[in-house]
Amino acid sequence: MGMLTPVAIKLGSYPWMPKLLPQITWTDKHLQRLTNRRVSLVGLAGLPSLLLTVKGRKSGIPRSTPLLCVPWQGGWLIAGSSFGAPKPPVWSGNLRAAETVEVDYHRRHHVCTWRELTGEEKDRAWAHMRTVWPNYDKYTEWTDRVIPVFLLTPQ
Repeated sequence: MGMLTPVAIKLGSYPWMPKLLPQITWTDKHLQRLTNRRVSLVGLAGLPSLLLTVKGRKSGIPRSTPLLCVPWQGGWLIAGSSFGAPKPPVWSGNLRAAETVEVDYHRRHHVCTWRELTGEEKDRAWAHMRTVWPNYDKYTEWTDRVIPVFLLTPQ
């Protein structure tokens, strides 16, 4: 956790945040590109993040998305939360259609397998994820959909 973590957590707790997600993602992608992936918005907030690259399920074109992540069991947990928006993030559908994905974490590149967590395993992972980003619970309140949790594991 960094000095700006409490500010980020507070900002992430506002129900209007899903509306800003496209601008946040655009800004973060460009910030990472300009700094050769040395700086990210989530990283500036003192939180762990990764850059997920997965091929579009329709286009086949690789798409990269910066995401908050939580290290777990030698890999990373990610949630398809979109700040509790009513629609799931596009990357989650693309992920479900892919066998492997690419992850950049701490400026290291990994090819990863993935799996969606369910049941008690998801509950344990969710509890761990909330220690890093307590707003996940708010996001479940803001949406009617089930927020998926994925574990990315380096090959």
